[in-house]
Amino acid sequence: MAGAVTDRLLPARSRRCPGQRWISIAFRSVHLVGVAGLGGTFLYANPAEGAWLPYAWLTLISGGLMMVLAIWNHGIWLFQMRGLAVLLKLGLLAVLLLLPAFAPTIFLLIIVLSGVFSHAPAYVRYYSPWHRRVVHAPE
Repeated sequence: MAGAVTDRLLPARSRRCPGQRWISIAFRSVHLVGVAGLGGTFLYANPAEGAWLPYAWLTLISGGLMMVLAIWNHGIWLFQMRGLAVLLKLGLLAVLLLLPAFAPTIFLLIIVLSGVFSHAPAYVRYYSPWHRRVVHAPE
């Protein structure tokens, strides 16, 4: 059982699906719309009651789909800084919900982390603290 899970999570070769580049672009675009909508909720006083909810769902669903696609391609993503940054952002989101007084600061920190790890050089994004080196999924 454990071997089967490991083989699925860490396949011998990376997986790709047809149109994956455009699928990723679509997920990311929807994600950005959701994040932009949430910005008003966390950065401005007195947002309209419940107006943030559709944006929260857009952000969570599109982000979750991006994560699933990355892990499906190859589970090494979970051990690279790019995956760990996403897990850190999810943790910060949980803290944001528990400590609403710090919501603007935490929200901005999540945005900064997103920008840094999305645009960092490959040697940063693909670095694995577990391996203590840059690791790539086998092609």
